[in-house]
Amino acid sequence: MGSRELPFCAEVYIDRADFREQANKKYKRMVLGGEVRLRNAYVIRCDDAIKDEDGSIVELRCSYDPETLGRNPEGRKVRGVIHWVSARHGLKAEVRLYDRLFKSPSPGRGGDFLDDLNPDSLRILRDCVVEPSLAEAAVGGRYQFEREGYFCVDDVEAGPDQLVFNRIVSLRDSWGKSDGR
Repeated sequence: MGSRELPFCAEVYIDRADFREQANKKYKRMVLGGEVRLRNAYVIRCDDAIKDEDGSIVELRCSYDPETLGRNPEGRKVRGVIHWVSARHGLKAEVRLYDRLFKSPSPGRGGDFLDDLNPDSLRILRDCVVEPSLAEAAVGGRYQFEREGYFCVDDVEAGPDQLVFNRIVSLRDSWGKSDGR
């Protein structure tokens, strides 16, 4: 399936959903004071969460265990494994998240089908950071963004100076949850 080098540095980005200040034991990601493994890298511990004036978390200060590259720490429980990208080496990208066009499986049943249009059928995320190997991503190529889904390079908007990825398959399917199924 191939391999690639992932650059590592002192500052990394993680998915916002991979951190909570407090969580129950079933939560397998980073919590304040807890340890997780960065996929294919070290075990880190979140020591502090820095917030802005609105109370939103803008930075996590963590420490790492240099003895954990390729091995588990002895006598300590690591919560889980999270994905990451090097802040210094990561590339800016636009990511387009496509969802179903309609909110219901039978649009227009009992009214105007326009009332069933999903306002979130396209969400565009403009300030994403992806790993540097995606600079060579080819139109038509498919790439898995861990725990998010499968994506392809946009064949119209993407170019040498702008990475644009379209989600083609989601790993999370919420169809039917909104109407009580």
